[in-house]
Amino acid sequence: MTRTTPLVIASLVLLALLVVSGVRPYDRATWALEVLPIVIVLPLLWATYRRYPLTTLVYAGIFLHALVLMLGGAYTYARVPLGFQIADLLDLSRNPYDKIGHFFQGFVPALVTREILIRGACVQGKRMLAFLVVCVVLAISATYELIEWAVAVLLGQGADDFLGTQGDPWDTQSDMFFSLIGAVTALVLFSRLQDRRLQQRPHQD
Repeated sequence: MTRTTPLVIASLVLLALLVVSGVRPYDRATWALEVLPIVIVLPLLWATYRRYPLTTLVYAGIFLHALVLMLGGAYTYARVPLGFQIADLLDLSRNPYDKIGHFFQGFVPALVTREILIRGACVQGKRMLAFLVVCVVLAISATYELIEWAVAVLLGQGADDFLGTQGDPWDTQSDMFFSLIGAVTALVLFSRLQDRRLQQRPHQD
């Protein structure tokens, strides 16, 4: 069985879960905003699969990130049951599920960016590669925070569920910090595995 088959199955699973998450979300507008990246990225991955396939490692990361986004969209991040369970376990004063989302916002883009930079031979040296990957992740995180700010300005009080600050005045800074943690985690734990997968890339299918 080629790699294409499980990837098609994974895509169909994501589509099914996307539909399920949108059946009765807590807030329809918030759900739409949260799952919009999935709606954009999935067709892009399908369109580029033949001429620019990514490693299975990256596809797996994207799959997990999509699950995090859909769950956050269905409940809104401040109301995800898993977050309440974590808050009870760690004796936290707020639902931390949005931090999981921002961790993945750093983790997955770090792997994607690293793969693109390596394949394009854009960077010389592992240290410079890691530095640029972190810079790109922080730029993505900052851009997302700017988008949240713009939505808040346009929608006013109606953007509270999308922002998910839960009264934390440092929410923006902590969101970016968790993206940084995600990027560093990806680099430390998965760089060697990704390098091996990239060496095998011509034979992936």
